[in-house]
Amino acid sequence: MIETVYVEREVAAHPRTARILARVKPRQVIACERYAEVFNRHNQNFRLQKAHPALILAAKHGRRLLPVPAGYGFTAEPAYYFSHMLNCLYDCRYCFLQGLFRSAHYVLFVNYEDFVDDIRAQCATSSAPCWLFSGYDCDSLALNPLTEFAEFFISACAGIPNAWLELRSKSTQIRSLLAMPAMARCVCAFSLSPAAVVDAFEHRSPSLAARLAAIARLQDQGWPVGLRFDPLLPVADFEAVHSAFFDTVFAAIDAARLHSVTLGVLRLPRDQARTIARLYAEESLFALAHTEQDGMVSFSPDSSALVDWCVDRLSRRIDPARIFRQAA
Repeated sequence: MIETVYVEREVAAHPRTARILARVKPRQVIACERYAEVFNRHNQNFRLQKAHPALILAAKHGRRLLPVPAGYGFTAEPAYYFSHMLNCLYDCRYCFLQGLFRSAHYVLFVNYEDFVDDIRAQCATSSAPCWLFSGYDCDSLALNPLTEFAEFFISACAGIPNAWLELRSKSTQIRSLLAMPAMARCVCAFSLSPAAVVDAFEHRSPSLAARLAAIARLQDQGWPVGLRFDPLLPVADFEAVHSAFFDTVFAAIDAARLHSVTLGVLRLPRDQARTIARLYAEESLFALAHTEQDGMVSFSPDSSALVDWCVDRLSRRIDPARIFRQAA
């Protein structure tokens, strides 16, 4: 799958680098000083690279924990996101990463221990719960058989009494989770869309049925699970499509045991929206009527009505206190 791996000289001797290279078995390994030399260079074609992305193994310096954006998540408690990886295995047409990054290559920061040091230091500033969100700049689980990210960070956070972790994913790579005891302070949060939306816009990702089967297995083992209906796309016959969608979801999983549900519409910063629209000039999604306010583009002109309708339907199945709207 991955034929080329770039390795920063700083992490060339890191044990995690050696383990990853042994799993990937790339055709070529290329040394570099800093990952930005490859990842941030000009005149790259995201679409072409997406067909055959390379892997870049690097160290993350500077700020590794960042405050979550306003309106993100489900808690008013201190919340941060961290990115052990940049870019995603999947190819969702609406993904903001393709408007944010010049490159489609995967960057994996192998210095996990430094991330945990920062997490431990942040959690030590207060005894209140500290929420840590993974999956903002990547999918938390899609490459987990290669990265062993989940095993390391769940184990580390288990030893920090006020650390609460969310792993956000579309992936069915849950074998590592099933192989360990469920952790009450780790929420496995799955992004879900109607099957027709998955087929049309979420290329290379697992089917809705496969994601629901993974959720059911995790619930059976006691893992806290969250549902992320985000983004809600203004598809034709929205209410009929989503009524059937919610029926399918709640026929497969136990609503009473859900940790949380979040939902929101597709919103992108103006420059990112323009970049993505240029990449997919023929894509019907970006031909939809859209609105712009405060530098943000919404592809759901009547977004409040879509969210209101979904909240009403979800509230009939789930405690409304566990339903959270994302920034509108």
